[in-house]
Amino acid sequence: MARIAGVDLPKNKRIEIGLTYIYGIGRSSSRRILEKLAIDMETKTDQLTEDQVSDIRKVIDNEYKVEGTLRTEVSMNIKRLMDLGCYRGLRHRKSLPVRGQRTSTNARTRKGPKRAAVKKKGAIKQKK
Repeated sequence: MARIAGVDLPKNKRIEIGLTYIYGIGRSSSRRILEKLAIDMETKTDQLTEDQVSDIRKVIDNEYKVEGTLRTEVSMNIKRLMDLGCYRGLRHRKSLPVRGQRTSTNARTRKGPKRAAVKKKGAIKQKK
């Protein structure tokens, strides 16, 4: 099993897809890496030699921000926006959609489950 950037790559997948399990590497980045190293994209991850795995590891370490460093950078960028008090930062702070989506309906993923309306007991009393 290949372990790159602290992530165990899945065994029976093409290497092009397997590399996308690393946070910060998508399909285009994985293709670019494999073309640079002249590794066939159809190769399964468990068929890689140790030399190929080490080459991939070197390229990723030298040229890409992945996993922990990328996660911290993204979280620091969000924290910076929140500290500045700009519009995007306020939206992050209130946990509302940041990129201009509607919120009167939808946006449930960002806002969380609906809160039930509070009904007061005996609000309407009839006179006798």
